[in-house]
Amino acid sequence: MIGFLRGILREKQPPGLLLEVQGVGYEVEAPMTTFYDLPAIGEPLTLFTHLAVREDAHTLYGFSKLSDRALFRSLIKVNGVGAKLALTILSGMDANHFAACVQAGDTAALVRLPGVGKKTAERLVVEMRDRLSDWDVPAGAARSASGAAVPDVANPVEEAVSALIALGYKPQDASRMVRAIDTEDLATENIIRAALQATVR
Repeated sequence: MIGFLRGILREKQPPGLLLEVQGVGYEVEAPMTTFYDLPAIGEPLTLFTHLAVREDAHTLYGFSKLSDRALFRSLIKVNGVGAKLALTILSGMDANHFAACVQAGDTAALVRLPGVGKKTAERLVVEMRDRLSDWDVPAGAARSASGAAVPDVANPVEEAVSALIALGYKPQDASRMVRAIDTEDLATENIIRAALQATVR
């Protein structure tokens, strides 16, 4: 099992990134909560990782925080929740916000995430409540504000729409979510963050 990777960030296009470690490029999928914390291209980066092995693929998932990886590993143990949905959940809300929703039994907030229907939300609350009973949720920690960032060279609006589609949103919904916010001077990660935050409010 690969526990963590430390190297140089070479590419980032949500939900995938490329991390060079001693001359080897690792393709890693990560939630948006990790993308918000990424440094600039060419800068050093450490990611806590989870390797998912299937018959048709070996997929490496990366997280900037140990708590996010721990939550991801708990989520994929829930019946009906695979790695892709777990990544989507962690992209739609941070670990503290998710823990608060589970502890409060707030299924309404969970069903706003793509791929999470009423039954899945109820299952998440039932199966995750005991696992998250000791989770210390800071007051007002549900969503953190985004910081300023330098716009990407490519079109950040188009990249944000593509990333939302990759996270499970329908193309028309992804476009609508991005159009609903002021994207001027925002980097891709901040556009996605604002769109996701507007969805879960």
